[in-house]
Order: sequence, then structure tokens, then C-alpha cells
Amino acid sequence: MAYTIDRAISDASFEDVTERTRKALADHGFGVLTEIDVAATMKKKLDVYMPSYLILGACNPSMAHLAIGIEPRIGAMLPCNVIIRDTGNGDIGISAVDPVASMQAVANDRLTSVASEVRKMLETVVRDI
Repeated sequence: MAYTIDRAISDASFEDVTERTRKALADHGFGVLTEIDVAATMKKKLDVYMPSYLILGACNPSMAHLAIGIEPRIGAMLPCNVIIRDTGNGDIGISAVDPVASMQAVANDRLTSVASEVRKMLETVVRDI
């Protein structure tokens, strides 16, 4: 099973795709709780270059509240990460975690249905970028 929902964009800059991603997330009820500039961190900590790579920790509060109510420890697997990266071949790649894949370790059918709903939402976000 794939563990991400993916799209490649070839007609935009990294900055433009990042802006479009933030907008698509907001338009579909997600807030960005965390942001990690992986390329900058690798340069600072290891003094190595890597192409632009950003991780956005996205959360839909209603869905997170529902999931935590069903499975209180599920917060260890939140938020939903979305990455934006320079693929090195002229494309900017977007990958969102597939919540259904990530929740397979939790044996709770009620949580699976929430994860399926969030998957649909993230598929729409990625499509709308």
C-alpha cells in the first residue's frame, strides 16, 4: 500500500507551490501547526546541501478531535504531514501522508473510518494545489 498521496508540478516555483499548498490546506479546513525546513536544517546541522524540502504539519481540528475521542493516544501520530520538495528534475513534488496507511497499526474500526475521511480530504487538497 502506498503511504503518500502524491502530485508533481512542473510549471511553478518551489515558493509558488508552497503558497498554493498552504492555500489548499486552509481552503479544506486544515491549519499548519508545524513547519520544518529540512534543507536549511541539514545545511545548519550537517553542513550539507540538499534541494528545497519543506514539511508542513497540517491538522483539521474537527477530525483530530474526533480521532482523539476515539483513540486518545492517536495524537502520537498527528498531525498529517505534507511535504513540498524540489525533485531535482524540474518538478516540485507534493506528498501528503495517507492517514489510512499510517493508521493500520491501530486496530480500531471507528478510527479507520475517520482516517478514510481525512484521506479523501487530503486527496482533494493535493488535487487542488
